[in-house]
Amino acid sequence: MGIHSGPVNEITDLNEQANIAGAGINIAQRIMDCGDASHILLSRHVAEDLEQYRQWRPYLHDLGECEVKHGVRVHAVNFYTDELGNSEVPEKFRRPEATQPAPAARASRGRPVRRSRAWITTLIVVAAVAAAVGFYVFFHRLGSQRVLEKSIAVLPFENLSRDPDNAYFVEGVQEEILTRLAKIADLKVISRTSTQHFKRSPDNLLQIGKQLGVANVLQGSVQRSADEVRVNVQLIKADTDTHLWADTFDRRLTDVFQIESDVAKIIAEKLQAKLTGSEQRALSVEPTANSDAHELYLKGRYIWNRRTGENLKKALTFFQQAAEKDPNYALAYTGIADSCALIPVYGAGAPQDYYPRAKAAAQKALELDDTLGEAHTSLANVLFRYLALAQSAKEFERSIDLNPNYPTAHQWYGRLTLLATGHFDRAMAESKRAVELDPISPIGRTDVGTVYMVTRRYDEAIAQLRSTLETDPDFYWAHRQLGLALELKGTPGDAIVEYQRASELNDDPRVLAFVGHAEASMGRETEARAILDQLANAAKTRYVSGYSFAVIHLALGERDQALDWLEKDAREQTSFEIPFIKVDPYLDPLRGDPRFEALVSKVLSRSAEQTAESSKQP
Repeated sequence: MGIHSGPVNEITDLNEQANIAGAGINIAQRIMDCGDASHILLSRHVAEDLEQYRQWRPYLHDLGECEVKHGVRVHAVNFYTDELGNSEVPEKFRRPEATQPAPAARASRGRPVRRSRAWITTLIVVAAVAAAVGFYVFFHRLGSQRVLEKSIAVLPFENLSRDPDNAYFVEGVQEEILTRLAKIADLKVISRTSTQHFKRSPDNLLQIGKQLGVANVLQGSVQRSADEVRVNVQLIKADTDTHLWADTFDRRLTDVFQIESDVAKIIAEKLQAKLTGSEQRALSVEPTANSDAHELYLKGRYIWNRRTGENLKKALTFFQQAAEKDPNYALAYTGIADSCALIPVYGAGAPQDYYPRAKAAAQKALELDDTLGEAHTSLANVLFRYLALAQSAKEFERSIDLNPNYPTAHQWYGRLTLLATGHFDRAMAESKRAVELDPISPIGRTDVGTVYMVTRRYDEAIAQLRSTLETDPDFYWAHRQLGLALELKGTPGDAIVEYQRASELNDDPRVLAFVGHAEASMGRETEARAILDQLANAAKTRYVSGYSFAVIHLALGERDQALDWLEKDAREQTSFEIPFIKVDPYLDPLRGDPRFEALVSKVLSRSAEQTAESSKQP
């Protein structure tokens, strides 16, 4: 099969039959002519598109150029997996001196294969049409089918202990099993924030499997007494309610991590997941020997996921206490880093106070465990805040390599670094991957809406954000982003309603600034200027970004004042919005202005400088 993406036209052939033709088909046939039996060869153009998606890169094998009809040379890439394709180098590429095209089909192991002209034509049509109208859908569906059987959700474990205070211990067992499984690249593992929505003994596993997009679920219970623990687990195939495996583990309390490791290894074996050496080692690692520290970490993450300034500060306290209980607990430092990085974004603190703490904590986590994907994600997030965008991307890539099922890595990579640098297709792919891994997470679903909004697909953004609010009507960030999308769509009155609801849920001066922008865009200058005064007063006692003032001045038509504030933010590197200056739709009225374009160039230049500086640091 030869696949290329290019023009395809409907025609009537010499036999007055409907047919298709065009450059897309011609090149697809030439690519196919370079292969032997069972080869799936891609044009370089198609391969470059697929290279943007991490899940396909391992299956792309560059062959170089091949000479076909009329001396034309085409660049081919061999696509194969364990289940399909042909991994052998095509004969034409083993005989580079050949100048005549080889037969379209030749047995890969020396046996000739006959193919009729009709069959060859069918292959050409299938390949060309698949490429021209949706080769990505073909690959995406193929990948979904391959991954689905090796997918699992670890549902909340039941607390059989008499003491209700053991609830966090029980959640810790569930979390650790899930975390270990998530490090296996060959598995799709749903995040705990999504599985926590389901009760411990659900009646309809088939429905849960469909909702979470998994084939298997793990249920369990934990009974803790004195210095002993009993863990019961059962692995179930969701669509048939078939028990694949069940066992009971009776151990001393100090051996609980060994139970979690054993359970994860057996599940990997039952689901026939392929493990690398590093993944096998990761399944056996004990994150901390201090159960109190682990429970504090779990409490912190639970509150951190609720995403308001107040909750982020509460989460930070739990993470700090976890680090105090166990100074060598790397995950505790990732929690500190992630909280400190987000507190200014939610209007609860100044970047100059929190960003340095975030960076120090992320670096500490990596000093303790360089193989921890969460730590690389924390550092990538901090580097983004400091405009080291290229280095941020490398850290996200490293994180995903280490822990491919960590939804926050995909979410932030797409929503932050890829979006800010204009890689919109990849940003959407990573954002949607985060939702696949954590389908009920409101922040992940909100960020998909944000990517739609920044790419000016406002109708899709609004639909996505409204859908998110249907399942979580009190989620601050979704109301905030929905307001932006509505205003950019041209309905500022509706936007103000969302901004006001967002303000009720989280105290952030930026949302007040968005109200001012909407008021000004509706011609209500008096109201807009009153909000400018409110922000100026607020700035005397708390951090207010220059961007907040800039957007109101911009809506009032005061471009110079808006640019003054944006330049201030860029100088001080304190605004969350400055890294997005290249793509922010709110700033579209400034595009083409020489002063604004100079500022964009300066920010991008500083980004390169920060990346170079960061790469020198140990």
